[in-house]
Formats: sequence, C-alpha cells, structure tokens
Amino acid sequence: MNILLLSMPDSFEHMPAVGIRMPNGALTSLAGNVDPHHRVAVADLILAQDRVRRTVSRLVGDLKPDLVGLSIMTFQRRTATRIMELVRSLRPEARFAVGGYDPSLAPEAYEAPSPGRADFIVRGEGEMTFRDLVRAMETGGGYGNIAGLTYHDGDTVRRNPDRPVGRLRGGDLRLPKRSARVLRGYTLLGRPVDVVETSRGCTFDCSFCSIIAMRGRNFHTFEVERVLEDIRDARAHGARAVFLVDDNLTLDVRRFEALCRAIIDAKLNTLHYLVQAMTSSIANHGETLAPLMRRAGFRYVFLGIENVLEDDLEFLRASSKNRERRNGHTVGNATLAAIDHLHRNKMYVVGGLIVGNPGDTRESIEANLEFARRHVDWPYIQHPTPYPGTPMTADFRDRGLIISERLEEYDGTTAVVRSEHLTAEEIEFQRWRAERWMKVRHMPAVLRQSPLFLLRHWHGMLSHTYRGRTLRTMLGLEEERAAFERYRAIRRAERDYLDEGEVANAGGRSVPAGPLPG
Repeated sequence: MNILLLSMPDSFEHMPAVGIRMPNGALTSLAGNVDPHHRVAVADLILAQDRVRRTVSRLVGDLKPDLVGLSIMTFQRRTATRIMELVRSLRPEARFAVGGYDPSLAPEAYEAPSPGRADFIVRGEGEMTFRDLVRAMETGGGYGNIAGLTYHDGDTVRRNPDRPVGRLRGGDLRLPKRSARVLRGYTLLGRPVDVVETSRGCTFDCSFCSIIAMRGRNFHTFEVERVLEDIRDARAHGARAVFLVDDNLTLDVRRFEALCRAIIDAKLNTLHYLVQAMTSSIANHGETLAPLMRRAGFRYVFLGIENVLEDDLEFLRASSKNRERRNGHTVGNATLAAIDHLHRNKMYVVGGLIVGNPGDTRESIEANLEFARRHVDWPYIQHPTPYPGTPMTADFRDRGLIISERLEEYDGTTAVVRSEHLTAEEIEFQRWRAERWMKVRHMPAVLRQSPLFLLRHWHGMLSHTYRGRTLRTMLGLEEERAAFERYRAIRRAERDYLDEGEVANAGGRSVPAGPLPG
C-alpha cells in the first residue's frame, strides 16, 4: 500500500521558518510502526511553505497514495481542509486519516459531510491504531475492533473504544523511520535538527493543556538505551541538534540525570540539545542537575514559567509546578532560582509565559514583560487560547471572553480572548511591541553559535521580527499602532498557504526534495 503522511505548513510566530524548522516526530513514528512492506512517504510541509500546492501535487502524482494521513493542530484545521480538497481533486480514490490534538479533541469537525471530512480519525496515540488501520485496509478485515479509531460505515459514524495509553517501557513501539522523509532542510538556527522522545505524558493539570485532555494525567518512559538508540539514529540522519519533545521530561529528575550521564558516556554530548522543563525541578535540583545538563550538551531550556503573578498561576492551574522547595517546605516561586542555575551553567532560557488571562490589566501584563526583558534569553510569550477539550476553554466560554472563532488564529500569539479589563487587540499589541526587541537582543548569542548562519540570514530574521514597520515608523513619523495593524494584515495573509501565488510566508524558502521511498 502507498501511504503519504503530511504535517501542516502553518508555523508558530515564535518559530519562523527562516531559523527554526522542526520535523513532526509523530509522522516518522507512524512510518516506523506500520508493517515494513508498505511504501510510506513523510512530508513536513513546514519545509515548503512557499510552494505547498506544487509540493503536494508532486508527491501525490509520484506516490499515487492509497491512504493520506494528516497530523493537525487546531490552528491548522483550515489548511488541512484545503489540502484534503487538493488531494481529492488529484486522486479521488485516496482515503484520508487524520490525527493529532485537533482530531482527537474535536472529532466532530472531521466527521460531518464537508471538505474536511475524513474517512478515519486516529484518536490519541496513533502508532498502534494506525498500524491496525493499515492492516485492515490491506486485508479487508473491517475496522470494528480497532481501538482508538473513528470511521464511517456508510452514512453512520462509528467510534470504537479508546485505546489505552501505551506504557512505552518494554513495549513493541519501534524507532521512527526517518528515511521515509522526502523533504529536506530541518534547522535550529543553522544546525540540522531532529526530535526525540524519551517519555510521554504529564501528571499536572494545567488548565490550558491539550495533553491532559487527550491522554489523561499519566507519565510513561522509554528505556534509556532505547533513547540513546533514537539519538544515534537522528545523528546518522544528519542531526547536529536534538529537541527532546517530552511533555514533561523533568517530572522524574533522577531519571533525567541518568539520561544525561548516559548521553555523556555514549559520547553523544557533541550534539546540542533543547528541552522543555519545569521551573520547580530546575530550581530544586539545579545545583547538581544544571552542570550535568551542560556537560551532556544542553544549550536551550524552555522553562514553563507561565506567569510571574500568583493570581494568574492559580487561573492557569500552574502554581504547583512553579514552587521552589527547601527542606520539604515551599519557599516561593521557583522561576528566578531556575533561571540562575541555567545561566550560571551557560545555558539559554527560552521563557514560556502566558499573558492576557481573565484578570489581567496593562500593569500585570507589563510586569510579565518586564520580567522577560530582565531574565530570559528568548521570549516565548503567548496568549491563553481556547483549544478544544481544555478546562480553560469552558471557563472562557462561561465568562463570555472569547472574541474570535476563526481557528486559524488559534496559534498562541494572536489574541482571541479578551480579559475583564482589556480588549484582545490591546493585549496582543502590548506583547508585540515589547517582544520584538527581546528577540533581537539574542542575536549576538546566535552569532557565537552559528556565525555563518546569522551572516546569511540576519536580514530575513530582522525582516520577520519587524514586519509591519516602515522607515516612517522608525523615524517616529507614525504611531506604532499603524505598524501593528500592518503586521496583523501580513500575519493573516501568511496563513493562506495554498493560494495560487503562495507568496508572503516571511522567512520561508524552498528546500530540496529527497527521493520517494522505494
């Protein structure tokens, strides 16, 4: 069977394609876990933002897929619908399976007769469900016994029972099949990058989190040797940087320390690593953990700071993971201690903050922005977004604070929710105005790490960061609001990835295609 797996081209504002193009690890994991006699091609369309229609048309023409799988987040739903329409026009006999957060948490969007209707919805963790689906399609054995699958039976939508969350350790989940990728150009600020999982899940209950809504509160780990094998495979496929994409790797600090030592012992610490971490774990164990991380090759640490104000942390249900403890007692917010440990060990802090919560005022947002200016190296500041199935969404609806139902705007940096004191536009403007200067401040660090990359791409990076501004803005001849409105218009245009012109995706560039798998 010929299978084409696609991730969407829609990118986050904080991850412009000029500098950061991450692969979708879920798709290569799907490819690695179907039976090996199938022909599978994986295409991350983030690598072809400026030529999506041409790329998809070529792949469909060359591969002639029987099954097309799409990995979709909520803000990518509109693009996914248009891609399905395009593929149907090129190959009407192809069938469609969708998976990821959005189909798992809002399956009704893919069930009803519409351009976005899918033949199959793979809910939750996808590898075993997708493998069983492919086997059933191949043998004609029916779909009724495939856990985690929703499918159409004539005019009836049938939803099979959920598949239990995989325990990972000692399981039969095979390594990702990176050789199935047919596009090239993954990069993290000039370094070829790949993604690796060491665990799945989280036991906290943050109100904004889609992970908990999709898989519940649990935490399962791979064996350390399996993780090392995955890292070696990523390196063999060209990676010089690795993003450990775990939902919450630092839940088990002792295991993380053991993983760092194993990376060092295996001489895999010549790679650069990026990881997401809890402030409390780094603060409470930083004296020993941070030096070990640095020796293992960690360079960037995304800290889930969320907010520096206690009232906002309570709303986000994120207080417990941001507490510093000493001798068994809570002594305050862990953020500053965590940042200090990382900076003293020459690691960069990517500061994850959320502003625009229901009680936020200009002053409370400014307090968070000022904290980011003073303490983080790269800001990753977002607005609360009502993703399907999360407690936050129900709260916002009850309060009547959601001002936009245009899901393509649910990208984290477009404010679609107002606070009780500020409009959504004012919230977004306040973040946008402050954040650009923080990003530019990190460019000397990029120069030290990847001088040739920065010399080649500094103009594209600045153009992306300051799009909307003109010479009149810089000379003070117009209000910044005018530049902000131009930025918002540009951002709206960038979301039209399948327009005939496929023009304005700032920072995107063409990348070579690899051969289709034989």
